[in-house]
Amino acid sequence: MIICPIIELQGGRCVSLHRGRLDEPEIWHVDPLAKAAEFAETGATLMQVTDFDAITGDDSNRELIERIIRETPISVQVAGGIRTRERAAEWLDLGAARVVIGTAAVLNPSIVTETAKFHPDAVVLAVDVYQGHVMSQGWRETSAFEPEAFISHFEDSPLAALSLTDIDADVGDTDATLSLVHRVAASTRHPVLASGMVRGLDDISRLKYAGKVAGAMVGRALFRRQIDLAEALAVASAPTARTADFI
Repeated sequence: MIICPIIELQGGRCVSLHRGRLDEPEIWHVDPLAKAAEFAETGATLMQVTDFDAITGDDSNRELIERIIRETPISVQVAGGIRTRERAAEWLDLGAARVVIGTAAVLNPSIVTETAKFHPDAVVLAVDVYQGHVMSQGWRETSAFEPEAFISHFEDSPLAALSLTDIDADVGDTDATLSLVHRVAASTRHPVLASGMVRGLDDISRLKYAGKVAGAMVGRALFRRQIDLAEALAVASAPTARTADFI
């Protein structure tokens, strides 16, 4: 299982959001480029950079993200405001290994299928779930889709992965998260990256035993120093012990 650290940007600064609120960022006083280099030096092989400003059409972080892509010796997947095939292709041409599409997938699913067709294994489908339904517009709008039904529309597309966020876990309720992750992972052929539920090493261990989970995406817990990245990578890469068979 892989660990994918996340850098979230707003106004050129590393931030975390509480319940997706763009107007209430938790600001981290670190250099995004230095933090990206730190993640690479520690051993991460994939990193996500999320541009919160791009969600509202603001391109002010573009140059910074380009530098992270160019100067960081690991694969970078870019998220935030990618709502057209042209925008996705632009980031891939600039060197991003992957692009993440979320809201556009709910509003216009053909953007995902067409982009994946022209850029196989380079599109990550972001699936944000709250109270059993897929959300869009930065967690503000509830769709009619249940996650498995939503994902099934893209089952034939050559996606790189699914990024699954349980919003219930992000706001504090983690009881049903493993069940959701396990259910979704079992329903798709695509690799599943679990996001928003890792607060400690125990969460990584639990995900390893959830079945068919390709990785965990970790952001706020790293910045809050709740998790050490090196320790997280060690837990994720350790062999999974065989569980006993019970009759």
